Amino acid sequence: MTEPSFEFSRAITRRPAASITDGLRAVDVGSPDHAQMLADHAHYVATLKSTGAEVIELAPLEEFPDSVFVEDAALCLPQGAVVMRPGAPSRLGEAAEMAITLRDMYDDVLEINSPGFIEGGDILVTGREILVGRSARTDAAGVAQLARIVADWGHTLREVFTPPGVLHFKTDCSLLDAETILATKRLDASGCFDGYRVLHVADGEEAAANSIRFNQLVIMPSGFPRTAGMLSDNGFEVVEINNSECAKVDGGMSCLSLRF
Repeated sequence: MTEPSFEFSRAITRRPAASITDGLRAVDVGSPDHAQMLADHAHYVATLKSTGAEVIELAPLEEFPDSVFVEDAALCLPQGAVVMRPGAPSRLGEAAEMAITLRDMYDDVLEINSPGFIEGGDILVTGREILVGRSARTDAAGVAQLARIVADWGHTLREVFTPPGVLHFKTDCSLLDAETILATKRLDASGCFDGYRVLHVADGEEAAANSIRFNQLVIMPSGFPRTAGMLSDNGFEVVEINNSECAKVDGGMSCLSLRF
């Protein structure tokens, strides 16, 4: 049994580097505006802090354009942290940088080793288990390594599969409370959430599925009014943050922080 995974006292973020304009993207819809991204990131950090959490704000890493997306670099659990091994070769150095920070905060920091690959964007920790989605960035060897590590810490890991053409498992889902998941219909249709209460994002608002529950708040990208209304109707306190620039490099709300 895992602990409730939406109650946090700390978070790690990293300010966007100017090199974010060279960030990875599945489809080129234009380069992000760095100034706008800085403003949006500041709003995100302020929202995390508004819950009473401490936010560790790391400096930009110009040599790693995607390093603002810190979630992919590690998994933070109460018992320890696991440094990921990103599936994109240009991002391997990000994990090594994050390991330095995590060793100041955890007594137990373990690492995923070659040949496995796994990214934090494919990992959803619920109130009962750790779901890991196989994807283009997370392979069977990486999942198997993580399963062995978390088993020693008393966690159950279940492998699931990310829909084709979707970058990460959490691109299409997020945790709302210990037993409730926000998901796209296409991901829920796979059956991976059987036994959970599932709330669907509105048709045409699939990008809203990448939100985060952080203490009393659900932090979601702005511009998805039907999904925001549905969440409010279900009793969640919603904060909307502009994600226009992160979206250009396949980023979202969960990607921008490590929460523990």
